Amino acid sequence: MPSTVNAGPRLDRLPISGFHRRILWLIGGGMFLDSFDIYLAGGVLGALAKSGWSTMQLNAAFLSSTFVGMLLGAFTAGLLGDAKGRKFTYQFNLAIFGLASIAGALAPNMMWLIVCRFFMGLGLGAEIVVGYGSVGEFIPPAVRGKWSAYLSLITNSALFFSTFIGYLIIPTIGWRAMFALVGAGALVVWVIRKKMPESPRWLESQGRDAEAEAILRAAEAESSRGEALPPIAPSLEALGAPPRSTTLFDLFKAAQIRRTLLAICVQIGVNVVIYGFIVWVPTFLIKQGLGMASSLGYTTLMSLGGPTGAFLGVLVADRIGRKNGLIAVALIAALVGWLYGHSTSVATATVLGFLLFTLTYLLVALGIATYIPELFATENRMRANGIAGCAGRIAGILAPQLVVVLYATGGVKDVLSVIVGVLVVMAAMLALFGIETNRRSLEDIAPPPTLDTDAELAGAAVAPESRH
Repeated sequence: MPSTVNAGPRLDRLPISGFHRRILWLIGGGMFLDSFDIYLAGGVLGALAKSGWSTMQLNAAFLSSTFVGMLLGAFTAGLLGDAKGRKFTYQFNLAIFGLASIAGALAPNMMWLIVCRFFMGLGLGAEIVVGYGSVGEFIPPAVRGKWSAYLSLITNSALFFSTFIGYLIIPTIGWRAMFALVGAGALVVWVIRKKMPESPRWLESQGRDAEAEAILRAAEAESSRGEALPPIAPSLEALGAPPRSTTLFDLFKAAQIRRTLLAICVQIGVNVVIYGFIVWVPTFLIKQGLGMASSLGYTTLMSLGGPTGAFLGVLVADRIGRKNGLIAVALIAALVGWLYGHSTSVATATVLGFLLFTLTYLLVALGIATYIPELFATENRMRANGIAGCAGRIAGILAPQLVVVLYATGGVKDVLSVIVGVLVVMAAMLALFGIETNRRSLEDIAPPPTLDTDAELAGAAVAPESRH
């Protein structure tokens, strides 16, 4: 039976209000702690290697165990997010990584910590999939890129706070306090986030119209502030078309395979940069002769690029578009990465490192936070996010092992050469096959089930305004 809720057009016409800001912060709180937990690895592993509690090989195993967990977590979250809902899934995974972080703080040896890190990874991988996939379902298309970038800003500001707090805490109190801090914070956010509403778009896709209607009416009342709302734009649902039903396997059929491969390509490119370079910066600096405190200090300066890049995403996401923005940033990041690999002083490396951090997290804001979730229909959005996330996690599993080999043979220069190559390939794929999603409703972007690849290639060249 066709739905009469019309959730998408009703959400798209709402002016920004406290409803949207509350959604952003409730999702952002968990995402912040998720990112904090991931990035504390850099400082912790540097300290463990310095003290002799761990080795480069065990550090690589720690990072790989994180991504094995994140791989499974991302895939599971994709299935649960579409089957059981966004709210159930992000609450479930937040509890997992919070409890596992507390257990990691009590680890008696490195192997125990590696096992705990696997369970942290289960929750961490799921949080990223559901958090970035959910926020765009509430935000109007004219500012969806901006607000997705806001979530990326909240999330990736944890990069700075994690390294800065690590700089203060690890040399004095010790690395265990880092895990205890993030674990306690995650459990606090879990309690607060019970107030988070379910996505009306998802509820409508499941035929739960009464629940979707209740949330929509509350959002409309809060956003209207007593004034008349804009008219509801026509949609397939308004015309009486039945809701679409999709499966995991539809992602690999002709109608969506292009989008799936694009999402996978972006995830791999960004994850190779983050986990082949950024999380290794403290270890690289220590190996180059700096003390632990100095290496964490320089890394803290570089990590300011995390929130800087996300803030740039807020400014440009809805202006330059996703496709062209991702291409340009990837190519500039490749150039900066090459220069970093050939830098000869700590001062130069710090400046270039800051620029590379900034560009990397601009890629996160434009690509992972915004572009990938936009490419897919509500019924399959979390599955698609999960599949792309799995590809990113596989890259994260392999990147630390590759870094160990490359660093042993050619140092930082060889590591950066591989990263540059990955960024260039990502830019080429986007140039050839990218789809522009800027300022378009999610329902307009979603591929019809019968769409063939040739028709989509032709449609991608049509300006968004002419498609309404």
